[in-house]
Amino acid sequence: MSPREARRGVAGVAVCLAVLETLGRTGLIDPLLLPLASTVVAGTARLAIDPDFLADAGHTLLACGCGLLIAVAVAVPAGLLLGTVPAVESALRPLIEFLRPIPSVALIPLALFLFTDGTQAKVALIVFTASWPLLINTMYGLREVDPVAKDTLRSFGFGPLAVVVRVSLPSAAPFVVTGVRISASVALIVAVSVELVAGGAGIGAFLGDAAAGNQRDAMLAAVVWTGGIGLTVNTLLVTAEHRLFGWRHAGAGKVR
Repeated sequence: MSPREARRGVAGVAVCLAVLETLGRTGLIDPLLLPLASTVVAGTARLAIDPDFLADAGHTLLACGCGLLIAVAVAVPAGLLLGTVPAVESALRPLIEFLRPIPSVALIPLALFLFTDGTQAKVALIVFTASWPLLINTMYGLREVDPVAKDTLRSFGFGPLAVVVRVSLPSAAPFVVTGVRISASVALIVAVSVELVAGGAGIGAFLGDAAAGNQRDAMLAAVVWTGGIGLTVNTLLVTAEHRLFGWRHAGAGKVR
């Protein structure tokens, strides 16, 4: 993101907050139903020094990190296998297409039944949900590999494994990183959803407690923090992706 785009984004957020503040101050929106924007901003700032909320945020991020790492370790090798062995891909395609559309929220009761510990259930669901973008992106990346490069390596006597390691995997790496970025957002959504249902520790549990206590300003402040965390993680991953694989965008002009 360029400095100009960043300034426009900040200006857009400022205008939105000003409009919401005006609607609340003029009575067009009941502040009892939707707190003033200034109240939510002040609550967001208070949460930055609230040890209980920071501990909850740490629990959520830890679960997201663990689940994402496991998903990468499982889904990327699986994607390499499915993308390089057509017979395996054909055999497993029906199962993949059956499991992939299942909403993670629908599996929360099953996960809580199978895993008595809420953190284990949370990580398990993150792994299940975050694996699909990684798997599909890896398979798609392998299909985009230049066949001439693979044939050239084979002509020099390299075996299938060497072709995958030397050509297929490096070529598919940008797609894998994109899958990681998508899965990171999915992991945060799943973690908060499980915490809302299971309670315990985490941002979702904090939101549940705030809702039970009718603390709407604290609830919205936690929502702002959740969005901010997701935006920060996505921005860092996009920046890393562009720095590592900027050549991928060279033909398309300006990197976005």
